[in-house]
Amino acid sequence: MAIFISTIDAREDFSELLNRVQLDKERAILTRRGKEVAAIVPIEDLRLLLQSDNKGDLQDAMEALQEARDIGAILLENLKQEIGL
Repeated sequence: MAIFISTIDAREDFSELLNRVQLDKERAILTRRGKEVAAIVPIEDLRLLLQSDNKGDLQDAMEALQEARDIGAILLENLKQEIGL
């Protein structure tokens, strides 16, 4: 569950906010002038997000490698030789 809190209120009660996030595993969405601007999440959530990003990057790299194999890409060293570098 996420709580919405203004940046002003978050600043005034920052220690309490951190305790809610850390101990109660709540997610805090910070707002400024009614617009969502940032979030404070438990470290476990951040680790999962980063792990997900890394898996996405790995999947993208694997797809790019397969595409290069499918279209017959050449090695950089071979290209340099071909153009005389």
